[in-house]
Amino acid sequence: MSLSLQDTYAPSNHCFGCGPANQQGLRIKSFPQGEECVATWTPQPHHEAFTGMLNGGIIGALLDCHSNWTAAWRLMLASGASTPPCTVTADFHVKLKRPTPSGAPVTLSAKVVDSSADRATVEATLSSDGVVTATCRGLFVAVKEGHPAYHRW
Repeated sequence: MSLSLQDTYAPSNHCFGCGPANQQGLRIKSFPQGEECVATWTPQPHHEAFTGMLNGGIIGALLDCHSNWTAAWRLMLASGASTPPCTVTADFHVKLKRPTPSGAPVTLSAKVVDSSADRATVEATLSSDGVVTATCRGLFVAVKEGHPAYHRW
């Protein structure tokens, strides 16, 4: 896949973390790679908690959106669909293991560790210069028509 999952399936999405159409958002780009999805993202000074270190809320947004896209991608593959289902975060836990430097790109890696027809549990990491600085585990659920997020991305 030459385009990211976001650019392929939701080019008009305005999500702060992953929306290609949000000019002020983080605009992460997630790419399938084997059983995982990976992304590289470069912080800017306005993403810092303090000089030289990435804000924890930004870290959470990166991990949340990347994990959600990983879940949607795997649910799409499992169902044989041509587009991913609309998924939302049902439960999400982030562990900030050490400060994340803001002067270099970070790498996100996520994989589905459990799934059923309409939900997936994802584990993900955020690394800086090869060192894991944050981890997360979340449950992402496909929503149906009538849910406020249905086909909103």
